[in-house]
Amino acid sequence: MPASGESRGHYFRHAYMKCHLFCRPNRESTSLGIVKLSPAVALLAITLLWSGCATAPKEAPAALKQGVRIIQLADRLRVEINGQLFTEYVFKDTPRPYCYPLIGPGDVAMTRNWPMKDLPNEDHDHPHHRSLWFAHGAINGRDFWSEQKDFGKTLHEGFTEVKSGKDFGVIKSRNKWVTAEGKPVCTDERTLRIYNPGTAPERIVDFDITLTPADGDLTLGDTKEGTMAIRLAETMRLKGKVGQGHIVNSKGVRDGDTWGKRAEWCDYYGPVDGKTVGVAIFDHPGNPRHPTWWHVRDYGLFAANPFGQHDFEKLSDKAAGNLVVPAGKSITFRYRFYLHEGNEQQAKVAEKYKAYISTQK
Repeated sequence: MPASGESRGHYFRHAYMKCHLFCRPNRESTSLGIVKLSPAVALLAITLLWSGCATAPKEAPAALKQGVRIIQLADRLRVEINGQLFTEYVFKDTPRPYCYPLIGPGDVAMTRNWPMKDLPNEDHDHPHHRSLWFAHGAINGRDFWSEQKDFGKTLHEGFTEVKSGKDFGVIKSRNKWVTAEGKPVCTDERTLRIYNPGTAPERIVDFDITLTPADGDLTLGDTKEGTMAIRLAETMRLKGKVGQGHIVNSKGVRDGDTWGKRAEWCDYYGPVDGKTVGVAIFDHPGNPRHPTWWHVRDYGLFAANPFGQHDFEKLSDKAAGNLVVPAGKSITFRYRFYLHEGNEQQAKVAEKYKAYISTQK
């Protein structure tokens, strides 16, 4: 590229002379296998390169700051909202895909960093609690929730759509669930839709997933260990050395009493960096066993689980909550994550839930 003040004509003449000298055939270059370009072709390439370098930067910065932008990297997708990082969808070299970090209103990180990062004042329990994820502890009798011995994995197979947009961005992927021995149990097709809130402080993500048996029937077993989950920041948790949070569900049940109860939505809020923020999870009315049970713990685990009936209701039948998907069929679950400022009343969580179900098919 020419220096400032240098004319294009002088730059092109200078480049042409260099190309002409470099591209002249000689025996040494021919013997080394160097491909010859005519001076005219070489000059055309330089012209196009210079033109592209001169114009591209003028348009790129504006595009980066509009809407939801999804950037594909080697092992993850980086999701930006109006030019700021919101989350990264990690799909490679992991027991199962997950979203981390989760940056909420006021630019605060709303999920625990460990085990992705080791920062002060964070407990190191449950290493499988990776920020935001979908998994279950009993699928055809195998553990796909923890990362203990002989656990199953969810393997990313590919993206069917990765799309940025002014109003929302979309991530669609295919995944295969395999046992520790590598046997396929089921597949899933999932869609994450991340919305641009404009000037509103909120963040909204829809997470839809369809499970299809791989070979024979698929049994989603009765266990509390699951399913659509998030592990919140340490200061948001209900209890703990830095926990100052609260929990409330759509039935008005609060704090520790929310565990194992059924509700249309549940909200977990607390302080992060001096700001009160919260996450509400909405259970779609079309989901199996709506309203779902909530595996929501005082140490920051927050999960919707429609399968843990015997645990949640203290039943003697340990298979009471089993759900069987016949071979050749599939089952779909749909959830919304609403990241907001303030408590559930200040954030109008109940109204947001009504708006959510009114716009869903």
